[in-house]
Amino acid sequence: MLTLFQALWPLFALIVGGYLLRRWDFPGEAFWPAAERLNYFILFPALLFSSLATAPLGNPALPRLALAVFLGLGIGWAALLLARRVLSWPAARFGAITQGILRFNTYLGLAAIGSLFGKDGLAIAALMLALMVPLVNLMSVWALTAERGVSLRGLLLPVAKNPLILACLAGALVNLAGIGLPGGTDRLLNLLAVASLPLGLLCVGAALRPQELAGEVPALAWNCALRLLAMPALAFLVARVLGLPAMESSILVLFFALPTAPTAYVLTRQLGGDSHLMAGIITLQTLLAAGSLLLVMRTLSA
Repeated sequence: MLTLFQALWPLFALIVGGYLLRRWDFPGEAFWPAAERLNYFILFPALLFSSLATAPLGNPALPRLALAVFLGLGIGWAALLLARRVLSWPAARFGAITQGILRFNTYLGLAAIGSLFGKDGLAIAALMLALMVPLVNLMSVWALTAERGVSLRGLLLPVAKNPLILACLAGALVNLAGIGLPGGTDRLLNLLAVASLPLGLLCVGAALRPQELAGEVPALAWNCALRLLAMPALAFLVARVLGLPAMESSILVLFFALPTAPTAYVLTRQLGGDSHLMAGIITLQTLLAAGSLLLVMRTLSA
């Protein structure tokens, strides 16, 4: 438990630091949107590209890991569709709830995996991201536009333009081609990657909106319980059924235990979803994850 605490508390300290810096208006309001763009389009893709370019694609557990990802997300998506039919959620609300349960904070996830499992863990995590990010983005866009419909182009275009997905594809192609990262390229990418996670966690904290926690208390409570406790339990069962190795199983469960992504708020606003509910979900899940991640990982290691 002490080892887990020592690995995770610095990550949440950075999140709290980001929240306090923005509240104190340092270094200025214009800094945070620019920092998010820098990280989203350059630093974080560099981390994913370098991790996938050197990842062990010959790992015999990878097909089972891919199946576990598809099963976990598929079961969650099917349950959400059934709940929407029974409860008649409008698309604006359904989109926020769906993102709260299926999306995940990649910055926090990779920082936690790097602290717990090192470079080998990051390589496995990058492979999982290559599978999960496109699927979760498609589900999120469809959920937010379920009532008015969306063309296939409108559904796929945000996914095709996503820099994280493009970085994953490029890294996998370089790996399969056997090119490697010659001539100091690996060092350059590592320098960019090192800056990505701390900056990303600061931006996560800066995006928190505690004022949005008023109202919607029951919805916030059960959404957080499903995301932070039920989804990792589902991932654990899937991993056990498929017989995943210990590290791959732990990384799968950790990804399913992460709070939702702060970028879900931006997508929700763009597509006319319930941004008030989405902001509350993001904030409460991020705050509660400080305890729930310790609980989930402690249960795994028991």
